[in-house]
Amino acid sequence: MALSYNDKKAIVKEVASYAKTAHSAVAAEYRGITVDQMTQLRKSATDSGVYLKVVKNTLAKIAIQGTQFECMQDSLKGPLVLAFSMEDPGSSARLVKNFAKECDLLMAKLICIGGELFDSSHLAKIASLPTKMEAISILMSVIKAPITKMATTLNEVPSKLVRTISAVKDSK
Repeated sequence: MALSYNDKKAIVKEVASYAKTAHSAVAAEYRGITVDQMTQLRKSATDSGVYLKVVKNTLAKIAIQGTQFECMQDSLKGPLVLAFSMEDPGSSARLVKNFAKECDLLMAKLICIGGELFDSSHLAKIASLPTKMEAISILMSVIKAPITKMATTLNEVPSKLVRTISAVKDSK
């Protein structure tokens, strides 16, 4: 079914709006995936805060023009599904990696984060990036560690005094 000019403009506008605010993008080849599997992938994407869209490559090239994903333009070839991370940089890579475990027909081809283009070998590394809440908890534990250590050290002086006095008392 051919798209009208207005339909194409709407698709480009929609993809461009997500591309402007996304943290990262993954383009994955979906050749051979069944409709049920694609529906399951879309549901997983919605649950994990990833915008997922199957779009013609020529329309995708127009949509990502002027965004940090412009570096992907020359490499968009074949049947690709675009996954844009809306919540944290690793969510689209995590989605593709986890779904590829269940369905080996989904293969990541391109990964773009921070305006840099990576090949599929970097998928696991980007997928292991912490979520926003994990990053905050890591930061808080780093901030908390010196204070905890100082409190423990300061508490040790009176504790040692009490233990010394108790030892003297026990020896007499």
